[in-house]
Amino acid sequence: MKKTILINLFVFLYVTSAIAQINLFPTPSKTSGGKGTYTIGKKAVFEAQGEYERKLVETFTAELSKLDLTNPAAAGNVKLTLDPGLQIKPEGYILHVTLNGVTLEASTPAGLFYAKEALLQLARFNKGTLPVCKIEDHPRYSWRGFMLDESRHFFGKEKVKQYLDIMASLRMNVFHWHLTDEPGWRIEIKRYPKLTTIGATGNYHDPNAPASFYTQEEIKEIVAYAADRHIMIIPEFDMPGHATAVCRAYPEVSGGGEGRWEHFTFHPCKETTYEFINNILDELVQLFPAPYIHIGGDEVHYGNQSWFTDPEIQQFIKDKKLTNEVGLEHYFIRRVTDMVFAKGKKIAGWDEIVDAGVSPSKAIVLWWRHDRKYQLLKALEQGFDVVMCPRRPFYSDFVQYGEHKIGRYWGGYNTIEEVYRFPDPVNYLTQGYEEQVKGIQMCMWTERVGDGKRLDYMVFPRLAAVAEVGWTLEKRKECSVFMQKLPLFLQYLDTKNIYYFNPFAPRERLEPAEPAKVEEDVLQNG
Repeated sequence: MKKTILINLFVFLYVTSAIAQINLFPTPSKTSGGKGTYTIGKKAVFEAQGEYERKLVETFTAELSKLDLTNPAAAGNVKLTLDPGLQIKPEGYILHVTLNGVTLEASTPAGLFYAKEALLQLARFNKGTLPVCKIEDHPRYSWRGFMLDESRHFFGKEKVKQYLDIMASLRMNVFHWHLTDEPGWRIEIKRYPKLTTIGATGNYHDPNAPASFYTQEEIKEIVAYAADRHIMIIPEFDMPGHATAVCRAYPEVSGGGEGRWEHFTFHPCKETTYEFINNILDELVQLFPAPYIHIGGDEVHYGNQSWFTDPEIQQFIKDKKLTNEVGLEHYFIRRVTDMVFAKGKKIAGWDEIVDAGVSPSKAIVLWWRHDRKYQLLKALEQGFDVVMCPRRPFYSDFVQYGEHKIGRYWGGYNTIEEVYRFPDPVNYLTQGYEEQVKGIQMCMWTERVGDGKRLDYMVFPRLAAVAEVGWTLEKRKECSVFMQKLPLFLQYLDTKNIYYFNPFAPRERLEPAEPAKVEEDVLQNG
């Protein structure tokens, strides 16, 4: 018995030691080691033929110059090859370190970019002395996303760029930008200036906070910044619910509502409402080249009280033979879907849109209600492409440690280990529909996240686990190994001045406070 334990321990230590030499986030699809090392320094010589390869060399050289290297004066040879004829998957790459140099190969620009990021990580974690190895890598899912809610609290372009940098390092490729909701409208629309003079005023804790929003020039700058890192930005224009900030600025398109829920919905029957939405979409599609516009589509029932009593709305339901108010909600979603589709894009929506009669050819579904697994199955059975972002475990406003006081619970909380082990709990539901499951996404709702410090604390290091779920093949995932190498990622976060939660020393950093005491959250989504 003792002998067996010792043998198993030896094998485990040997394997983890070998992996430790090739520490990457996320874990690659296939790695093979060799004997020896190869050193690169700030005088490295690059071979790059094409325009994109040369662009990456410039970027890599600048990034390498900022690293703590054992031998900064070292040279080294690095060759970059971008060749569509290579038998490498679209986002995949081959990184080969030998005793004579380093080669990066890919069939697409995204793949070569990820090869560059992998080399940068190796150089960072090994201080320029690279282990001889061959890495053949490609992602598990095509959608590896992170959503940031800037309606509840606004963080600004420098914070967004910092997160885009970290996402790029983690090979994440979708930034879902929640720019509109109840507390504030956060994007300049030139045709409707009151959206920013009135709609952008306030946040979740302070309704009188100065207007905060992104100008269209700032949006273009951030979209370009993301594109350079092969990250697609998808804007969210929330409707028909969660429209309070819009309707506060333009009450003529408001669907009524009572008390806290006043102005929560658009008016679903007026042609002027649809004209208003269409005009905003015209500006959004010019700013965001991504093939999707997220329209929300969730939780309309919180603020549609007036729909039940407004004579115009009730007559509209009868005239259109919509059965009831839910039917009217679905009518609204179908009509906006057709608007978006006419502009050459599809909608993305929360899993409520599955019941709206939208064509799967015009939409992608984000499954968020973890307690409604049937909604995921229904979406797949109807033919929708699906992104999995269930509250448990992918909402990072949920508590991540038992002693933390600020954040959501739902029969538990979202530890980094639970994030990492997904999608094990729902694999049985997606069998036979693997092609429709496009990927996964973490969602950061910010009702109780008022500044960058608290934002960092709730996102990191869980985002690294999300990245590994999105990229790494299931057979290559091992939670214990991931946790063993996680301190390297924490060191990287230190260089970015990120105030992260440390799962190895949970009392080391105090949980940042929220801006002010708030009432217990009513909504479960945004």
